[in-house]
Amino acid sequence: MESMGVIWLIGIIVFMVLEGVSYQIVSVWFAAGAIGGLLAYVCGAPIWLQITIFIVLSLVMLAALRPLSVKLLSKNRIRTNAESLVGKSVLITQDVDNINGTGQGKVEGMTWTVRSDTGENIPSGEVAKILRIEGVKLIVERKE
Repeated sequence: MESMGVIWLIGIIVFMVLEGVSYQIVSVWFAAGAIGGLLAYVCGAPIWLQITIFIVLSLVMLAALRPLSVKLLSKNRIRTNAESLVGKSVLITQDVDNINGTGQGKVEGMTWTVRSDTGENIPSGEVAKILRIEGVKLIVERKE
């Protein structure tokens, strides 16, 4: 089974190349699993144990480190102008009625299509809080 060492090396290379060409952390976990499989091969472990080590190590790395890496990498993410509106107030300039598909509001000098998060109607002239942005619509809740 000399070819298993070559297979593990090819696996490591393929997973690292995939990681290099993607802009997200996708396959580095499987490269780590392949390194574990290669080490098991070098130590003389049977093929079923090599594959088990590959699967377990890949899944453990994925479950343990992916959330942390995503959090660390998104920390420096620059919010867009639209995203910076979340949490701000919007003046409702046209009655918000999700059923009829109406509603507009003005925030920072720009007019946006507005929808209510809860589905309740919000009359013109009221102020609402921006919860999120879905496409080109502000999703808001009535400010009390």
